[in-house]
Amino acid sequence: MTGSRPPPSGIYVPAPTFFVGKQASTYSIYNPPLDCETQLQHTLFLAKNGIRGVVLLGSTGEAVHLSNDERSQVLSFVRKGLDDAGYTQFPIIAGTAANSAVETVQQLEDAKACGSEYGMVLAPSYFASAVTQQGLIEWYTEVANRSPIPILIYYYPGVSNDIVIKISTFEQLAKHPNIVGCKLSHGNISHHILLAQSPVILENNFSVFSGMSRQLLPVVAIGGAGAIDGLAGIFPKSIVHLFNLSQAGKIAEARKVQYAASRAEEAFASLGIIGVKEAASRFLGLGERDGGRIPLRGGLEGGEAVWQEKYEPLFKDIAALEATL
Repeated sequence: MTGSRPPPSGIYVPAPTFFVGKQASTYSIYNPPLDCETQLQHTLFLAKNGIRGVVLLGSTGEAVHLSNDERSQVLSFVRKGLDDAGYTQFPIIAGTAANSAVETVQQLEDAKACGSEYGMVLAPSYFASAVTQQGLIEWYTEVANRSPIPILIYYYPGVSNDIVIKISTFEQLAKHPNIVGCKLSHGNISHHILLAQSPVILENNFSVFSGMSRQLLPVVAIGGAGAIDGLAGIFPKSIVHLFNLSQAGKIAEARKVQYAASRAEEAFASLGIIGVKEAASRFLGLGERDGGRIPLRGGLEGGEAVWQEKYEPLFKDIAALEATL
């Protein structure tokens, strides 16, 4: 069986899922409706500014807050909008966060039907303390056997009950022809190195992406394929610039850009998922600052004064750089 191709190296964005704001006549705190027009507008903004592809319905996209019907609405609307705008080669990576192997495969089948090119599959973690590495290998293998699209392993301990996926488990799964890469959303650079330079990984069609632009320069230096990063959803040109400098070996210049990116991502890390929507509203004029679904709540404790004193200074350098590119 010939292996599938991984996503091309570069910068990808895990997009937030946009919902209507409180001023909309259809708004309900119980279940605010999707705002697909803004979703498409944001994706087109990314496509026009050097981003290689978009992840929809990942953790930043509040995948666990959407029904399967809503998932299909988002994926199909954005795919059609991209195609209509001429971005037919701009890939959609559909996230999954189900614990059931059967439901995960169903979501991947739906994603394929809606025009997605890849799936990004979060590790099943409800029983994390009882899950063995062999159990993870069997789960991912059975999902990959049945998925109509190639998949990436999504390793994010922070939203996965601190589940552990060992290097040896990645190496075993990398041999599967329909498992083409991973996203590592943690700060363990050693883990990135051991995967990106593993002889087993290198001889298979498997790409290692970081989930954090704050470590993009070192990740590219050790052979990583790029990043799937939320900050790039607000400042795409700057993060793409950092990736290009890193790949070209222009280390002195890349260090300066990395510093700006790392400062900005400190703000992102403290604000959380809703912080992405806060930034999208403030810097791009897209979506609502209170645009999450319960139990997530938007808005900053302390209001505008807190933004200006605590967060705005961290974005200053990267916002200035973005304006020059």
